[in-house]
Amino acid sequence: MTALAVTLLGTPAVVKLFRNRGYGQEIREDGPASHATKRGTPTMGGSIIIVATIAGYGVAHLVALRHAGRGPTASGVLLIGLMASLGLVGFLDDFIKIRKQRSLGLTAVAKFGGQLITGVGFAILALQFRSPTSGLTPASSHLSFVRDYTAVGLGTAGFVLFAYLMVTATSNAVNLTDGLDGLACGTSVMVLASYVIIAFWQFGNACTLNTGPNCYNTRDPLDLALVAAAAMGACFGFLWWNASPAKIFMGDTGSLALGGLMAGIAILTRTELLLIVLGGLFVIETLSVIIQIGFFKMTRKRVFNMAPMHHHFELAGWAENTVIVRFWIIAGLAVAFGLGLFYAEFLSYGPLR
Repeated sequence: MTALAVTLLGTPAVVKLFRNRGYGQEIREDGPASHATKRGTPTMGGSIIIVATIAGYGVAHLVALRHAGRGPTASGVLLIGLMASLGLVGFLDDFIKIRKQRSLGLTAVAKFGGQLITGVGFAILALQFRSPTSGLTPASSHLSFVRDYTAVGLGTAGFVLFAYLMVTATSNAVNLTDGLDGLACGTSVMVLASYVIIAFWQFGNACTLNTGPNCYNTRDPLDLALVAAAAMGACFGFLWWNASPAKIFMGDTGSLALGGLMAGIAILTRTELLLIVLGGLFVIETLSVIIQIGFFKMTRKRVFNMAPMHHHFELAGWAENTVIVRFWIIAGLAVAFGLGLFYAEFLSYGPLR
């Protein structure tokens, strides 16, 4: 609720500030003609999402510290750090676009370099900070679908490489999806909501409390649910102003931060492969770009009118709001299917008692 209030009430002030400073979005010249009217809309709105998420997490822990003596955990701090660090990379990208009045910001080398430092740093730190009670570290060097002890071992070096690739891929996937008003933000709400449920379910069925075959070995699952809830609330409030016609865009500041956060939550909840299902829309959008580029290089022909896929349907004559709502439906179905798989795996060990 704190994060929701910060973005819902604070975003208009950010819109006014960014508009006065000329922090307006540049539009791709090869994009749909209808997007020309969006040029100059304030961008870098992801900064308020990051601030709101941190505020929500901080206020919740102030209350918990006062009433239960519980402070932030290593897992929660690592997630907040990952989100803020990738947000900084996105902020630099957005700022360069604004200063140089172009639709391209950081070079590919600089952008991937920032993601490399952030992703590798997160992966290395996530294997530290062993819990004195459970003996678990925030992350595990295993590749998991739903739980850690049915996973494939990667080793330390393999895990660091995989974590970097996952953080980079997910942050870029959300960035590619962020091309229509509210599309990426609304989809992020759904994925983050699913992780509130997943992490809280893991908390209620942790192996430290329940030694049954379907318990979960996750460090700080309640704090992971808290971070996901704070980010979800922040996105909800921001969506009020980002919905079509958008008063502000989240920019790379928000898309890289949210993508990295979702990857981080998946890694720390030991559900890396499940994120592919939950974030099905992000996967589809990314695949459309890969297919378009690959096919064009081989044949000099295009599969889609334009990539990412949401622009294909715009150029095919769909209204922007139609594309957004239908893609939200796809995102919701993917999240529902992912949650169904998660719960079905839990029930596969036997009926609830």
